[in-house]
Amino acid sequence: MSHDAQMLKGVLSLLLLRLVGDHDDYGYALVVRLRVAGFTELAEGTVYPALTRLESAGLLDSHLVRSTSGPARKYYTLTAAGEAEAARALDSWTLLTATVDHVLDGRNAP
Repeated sequence: MSHDAQMLKGVLSLLLLRLVGDHDDYGYALVVRLRVAGFTELAEGTVYPALTRLESAGLLDSHLVRSTSGPARKYYTLTAAGEAEAARALDSWTLLTATVDHVLDGRNAP
């Protein structure tokens, strides 16, 4: 079963902030971690622009790390602003999913 691309796009920033918050990582490794978590159809071309947006917004910093098997890799780290945004986004996601569950479970009926 594939995930709805628009829904994933809406939550991708939260997922990336959470993963980078767990430990610094580089783009392709983040793609792999998301695929292992169940986003098997996730395209690299979706993740890299999201990382760039998060970095431009000051939520991530990056630094190059030499690799023994190829070119240097760009590792991302969470900034203080990124930590705050991850917490805010998680709260927002939790409220949204609880509200959606409420409606889907039929508890919204008068």
